[in-house]
Amino acid sequence: MEPAAGVSPSGHNLFTRIRIATVDDVPHIHKIHQMAVFERLTNLFPATVDSLSATLFPPSPPPPFTSFTIFILEVPPVPFLPSKITHFAPIFKTVHLDLQIDDPEKEAFRSNSNDATVAGFVLFFPNYSTFLAKPGFYIEDIFVRDCYRRKGFGKMLLSAVAAQAAKMGYGRVEWVVLDWNVNAIAFYEQMGAEILPEWRICRLIGVALEAYTDV
Repeated sequence: MEPAAGVSPSGHNLFTRIRIATVDDVPHIHKIHQMAVFERLTNLFPATVDSLSATLFPPSPPPPFTSFTIFILEVPPVPFLPSKITHFAPIFKTVHLDLQIDDPEKEAFRSNSNDATVAGFVLFFPNYSTFLAKPGFYIEDIFVRDCYRRKGFGKMLLSAVAAQAAKMGYGRVEWVVLDWNVNAIAFYEQMGAEILPEWRICRLIGVALEAYTDV
């Protein structure tokens, strides 16, 4: 008997695709609340599906990579068929696992465009360094759902952003990490990232920001 699609005699093949998000993906992106819970930041999460849709995907949105851009990582039951290439050629990869992933929320994270399941995403946008005299990318969020973690998917998403920056001749990719998240810090260092402990985040938000309305 031949093994079923996606199954090898010694394990399980998981098909993946990284593509640019659309407004239809916003309900899945909104579930970043899971990450807010993990990072103990639920008090800083007033975003709704409607507010994310309006700000991430406004009418006549700018081209990808010139403003907010989101890569979606999704996994289908069978390999994806080739799709029309626009601003970004989707990244396809097959991951070999010893055991099949049990995703209890598979239906809730089903992609609207196909039979795939959303496993994670990364949101980033351009910034600029006067030191390098080059633009770069700043990663605001990178999130892999719990049942898909520790399988290389975070590395795939981060690598996709870094590869895009390198292709565009950008100078760097930056993001922040919580100081208590030692596993993430170790992972980023393994990816080649330099951790800068002497830098601190400065932020104006809420009432402190609104105080400048009439300045």
